[in-house]
Amino acid sequence: MTLSSPLSLVVGLLVTVALGWAVVVSGRRRKAALAAAGVALAGGRRTSFGAGLTIAGVAVLAIATAGPTAMVPVPRTAGTVILAIDVSNSMGADDVAPTRLAAAQRAARAFVAAQPDSVDIGVVAFERGALTTARPDADHAKALKAIDRLKVAGGTSLGAAIAVSLTAISGEQVTIDKEGKVPDIGYWPSATIVVFSDGQNQGQGLDKAAEVAQTAGVQVHTVGVGTTAGATVKVDGYNLQTSLDEETLTKIAQTTGGDYHPASDAALLDGVADTIDLRLTVSDEPLPLAGGLIWLALALLTAGAALTVLRSGRVI
Repeated sequence: MTLSSPLSLVVGLLVTVALGWAVVVSGRRRKAALAAAGVALAGGRRTSFGAGLTIAGVAVLAIATAGPTAMVPVPRTAGTVILAIDVSNSMGADDVAPTRLAAAQRAARAFVAAQPDSVDIGVVAFERGALTTARPDADHAKALKAIDRLKVAGGTSLGAAIAVSLTAISGEQVTIDKEGKVPDIGYWPSATIVVFSDGQNQGQGLDKAAEVAQTAGVQVHTVGVGTTAGATVKVDGYNLQTSLDEETLTKIAQTTGGDYHPASDAALLDGVADTIDLRLTVSDEPLPLAGGLIWLALALLTAGAALTVLRSGRVI
C-alpha cells in the first residue's frame, strides 16, 4: 500500500493519540470526582467502549486523509493486434456480398470497435507483397482510417503478410531468405495477428513465416473470406475462377496456436469479433482506498457517539 500524503497520516495519528489521552484523563477525573462525592459510576465500561469506537473512527479517518492506494492485480485484454487484410484481385469476388474485401473491411471495423484502449491495433494490407498501413497504436481511429483506404490489386502472398505483421510487432525487419533461415525477433506472447483472406496464396515462404510467428509466441488467427464454391472475378480482361482455400488458412492457424474462423457470408463475418479470443494479461493497477475508509470512519464515529450519548449523556 502506498500513501499520497504520509504527513497527513502522521498529523492524523497524533490527533488520535491526543484525543485518546484526553478521553483517558477526562474519565479518570470524572471517576475521582464521583468517588469523592460518594457516587458510584454506572455503565462506565459501555461509555468507555463508545469512546473507543469514536477514537477508532478518528484513526481510520486519519488513514483515509493520507490517500492510501493498493496495487491490485487486474486481468485484462492487452497487447498488440495486427489486422492483416488481403487486398489481392481475388478479394474483389462477390461470393460474399457485396465483395470479399468490402465484407472483410466491415468485419475488421467491427473487430476494432470491440477492442478496449489497452489493445494497440495496427493494419497490414497485403497482396503479392505487404505494406504496413497503420502502425500499432492505442488510437484505434488510425486503424479504422487505414481499413477504409484499402483497394484490390495484385496477387496474394500470405508469407509476406505474416512477415510484415511480425515486423510491425517487433520493430525489427523480418525477411524470409532463400536459404530458409528463421530470424530471431524475440518473444512476443501478448501479440496477435488476425488475417482476413480467401487463402489463395501465390507467394513463397509461408511455412517459414508461420514458423517465425510460432517461435516468437505470436498467435495467428485466420478468417476465411469467401466460399468453397467460389466466384469469377475479372483481372486484366480475363475471367478467373477463385474459391476459398480453407486448408491453407487452417494450417497457418494450427502452426501458430491460433484458430481458423470460416466466414462464408456477411453475417458470419460480422460476428468475427466475438469469436476471436485475445490473450489476457495481468497487470497491477492502483485501487484508491480512501472512499471505503471514510465510510468505515463515519460508521465508527456514529456508533461511538450514539453509544456514548445513550449511556452518559455526553459525546465522549
